[in-house]
Amino acid sequence: MQDRINKIINVLDTNKAEAIEVFDLRDKDYFVDYVIIASSIGARHTEALLDYLKRGLKPEEQFLGTDESGEWIAADLGDILIHVMTPEYRSRYDIESFLSTLDKTVESEEEA
Repeated sequence: MQDRINKIINVLDTNKAEAIEVFDLRDKDYFVDYVIIASSIGARHTEALLDYLKRGLKPEEQFLGTDESGEWIAADLGDILIHVMTPEYRSRYDIESFLSTLDKTVESEEEA
């Protein structure tokens, strides 16, 4: 798994993605094991990064689906979800804060 994550990070980093973060959610109540978030420098760069990921990760990785809006792209690899978004979208939606609360949510449910 770590080799797969490293390859994704390498493709993003090589192609000028910024602020790449990896969230290990294996022990959390979430639908994927890992989430990778990266910032692009603009809408066109966001789209280009998806193309780089598709070319750089195939044939080893199968893209089960992608959701593309220009400012934000989500790529589903089954057990890994990749979000690439412009800094404005990343700030607005703040997925990192949501993912960070999963620990607290699981603990709260166990205490109840």
